[in-house]
This record gives sequence, C-alpha cells and structure tokens, in this order.
Amino acid sequence: MRVKCVLCETIEKLDDENPIAKRLRNRPIHTYMCESCQDRITARTKARLATGKFHLYRDKNTEEEW
Repeated sequence: MRVKCVLCETIEKLDDENPIAKRLRNRPIHTYMCESCQDRITARTKARLATGKFHLYRDKNTEEEW
C-alpha cells in the first residue's frame, strides 16, 4: 500500500498486512505520518513540556461510584 505523509508529503510503501495499513484502509479518516515527522513532533513536544509553560490538557477521568 502506498501512503503519503500529511506533513512532508513523502510517499512510502507499507506492507498490506501491517496494522497501520489496515487501519488506513478500513478507516479513511485516519491519516499517515512518517517516522521522521512523528519523531520530530515528539521531540519538540517533550522540549515544550520541559519548559514548564506548556500544559497538555487531557480529559479528567472521573469514576462514578454506585
């Protein structure tokens, strides 16, 4: 399966049995990002978290007790 990175627009070939290829084939709303772009975004996000001025807001898990 040929896929295109959404950020750098490089075209890569994935094996058809790869779980990522199956996800992209079955759910077209999902997008593909190459490893270099994913690593770059991960490194920059961790650097911003280390500054202390960046907060990653996540949903609060509230457990309801019966």
